[in-house]
Amino acid sequence: MLDLEIVPERSLGCDAWEFVLGMHFSQSVAIIQSQVGTIRGVQVLYSDQNPLSVDLVINMPQDGIRLIFDPVAQRLKVIEIYNMKLVKLRYSGMCFNSPEISPSIEQVEHCFGATHPGLYDSQRHLFALNFRGLSFYFPVDSKFEDMFLFQPGYAHGLGSLQFPNGGSPVVSRTTIYYGSQHQQANSSSPGGVCGAPLPELPLSCYRHQLHLRRCDVLRSATATQGLRLHMFTEGPGRSLSEGGAGRSVCRVVRFGSSAQRVCAALGAPARTYYKADDKMRIHRPTARRRPPPASDYFFNYFTLGLDILFDARTHQVKKFVLHTNYPGHYNFNMYHRCEFELTVQPDKCDTNSLVESRGAVCITAYSKWEVVSRALRVAERPVVLNRASSTNTTNPFGSTFCYGYQDIIFEVMSNNYIASITLYQPEGSRPRYAVNSIA
Repeated sequence: MLDLEIVPERSLGCDAWEFVLGMHFSQSVAIIQSQVGTIRGVQVLYSDQNPLSVDLVINMPQDGIRLIFDPVAQRLKVIEIYNMKLVKLRYSGMCFNSPEISPSIEQVEHCFGATHPGLYDSQRHLFALNFRGLSFYFPVDSKFEDMFLFQPGYAHGLGSLQFPNGGSPVVSRTTIYYGSQHQQANSSSPGGVCGAPLPELPLSCYRHQLHLRRCDVLRSATATQGLRLHMFTEGPGRSLSEGGAGRSVCRVVRFGSSAQRVCAALGAPARTYYKADDKMRIHRPTARRRPPPASDYFFNYFTLGLDILFDARTHQVKKFVLHTNYPGHYNFNMYHRCEFELTVQPDKCDTNSLVESRGAVCITAYSKWEVVSRALRVAERPVVLNRASSTNTTNPFGSTFCYGYQDIIFEVMSNNYIASITLYQPEGSRPRYAVNSIA
């Protein structure tokens, strides 16, 4: 049984780890993965068809805990303890819920005080005791209903509510949220829309990494030139204990930039990935006489939702991959969502010998492919992409579909959302020198 500390309006955790309001989905998953054997039977709940309108939920049924994430920002907004019998809970070191201690109204008042009025829902027979950033919900027996309806004295303290021995209501559910909007945080259905306010990313979750606010794709009429990345990280010279604030950073990375320049602009990548060699090369007649060719390599920036591909010979940028991190995709949870904005000028089309010109199309991480393809008039048949971790396993999420347009490859999921966008530089247009640009 987990023994956890509640911090209203902030977190639920212990000395080794804590779930903090505002933290990213991937950081919560990393905590759960680090507690294999302690936290078991974890479920991820999401909507395949409406991933932006239904909350993203991590459910831990064996511990009675539910983590509710904003579906757009993918950051934690509500922590819900829905089975009080499966977990021990403390506040400021004082235990108020355990197999030996029942979380009754009197126990909650003793531990937290009764400085806020309670609310009684006569339709659901549920009494809610609300503090800033914390709510307790008590199911009320119908025989005690008049006590809550006609004795308003409990609004200034629960001492006026007198219950017979063993008759005091016991907490059935506890929610931790940001701010004082407890009515908005009251969501009892897993995966349901929950309108609790969302805090900023806590400084304890920065972890000395750059995080993306917005990515502007720099383009000429029909070609990509590079990316302008608006990011934030910890402020210089300020520790978290001193209340250090984040600072904004803006950098530009272009096609042709060297690996050293990219590192100077964005810092060291979270991982470097080398593209696999051609497995059939060993069967070629010249394979034994020629040295193996060098492999192109990626810089993976997971918190930016970005991969950058470098040419193995020139060590210059030749491709960008922007990830949208939708649940149900093969790479879900590897990257944070790249909040990009891509403006594409459609190709001119010849209709009855007249050149037709169409307006620019703005594409973001939330655009649906049916809208984008209609505006760009993409008629090309897609390439079906089916990822698998090995030849013996299959992809449980199904195939995605890749469409090419100008110098862009759109990877589209079956629900019509864009999983990733690849921006590349055609072979003939690559410069022979590096474009060294940081700001």
